[in-house]
Amino acid sequence: MGASEQGADATAGRWLTIPRTLCFVLNGDDVLLMKRGAHKRVFPNRYNGVGGHIERHEDPLTSARREIREETGLEVSDLRLRAVYNIDAGETSGIVLFVFTARSASRAVLANDEGTLHWVPRDQVETLDLVEDLPLMLPRVLAMTPTDAPLSVHLSYDEHDVLQMRFAEV
Repeated sequence: MGASEQGADATAGRWLTIPRTLCFVLNGDDVLLMKRGAHKRVFPNRYNGVGGHIERHEDPLTSARREIREETGLEVSDLRLRAVYNIDAGETSGIVLFVFTARSASRAVLANDEGTLHWVPRDQVETLDLVEDLPLMLPRVLAMTPTDAPLSVHLSYDEHDVLQMRFAEV
């Protein structure tokens, strides 16, 4: 089946999404979080995982591995898809976010211009100024076993710009 037969060019009147990855690297009982730089437009001074846009030639797994390497310098193992988000921020386009966990044998990270990297004990994560969805999502992701199916999440904002998250039941 060719590209034209798949309807990829039928975008008129459709809601489009931008694909991104978000990764949480684990080492022992610690999770690697990035405190986003004050100069960043998105989530300045807030803690999040590492990740970014999926490039045109990439699948989500390849993108996650690349983003981890670029933003941390780490080579990881056990890279697992943990959640897929459909994010509707009320604009004409949204975001599809692929959330991964991975393991690293090393704690030696590189500096980058996105923010500062911090190894945080799992039981202290919620004391940080996290990106607003992480207190709802990250404990679920960190509690997952290797055989758990990825979470399916819809994220939007109500008329008062308050976060709304729905986790689909499997």
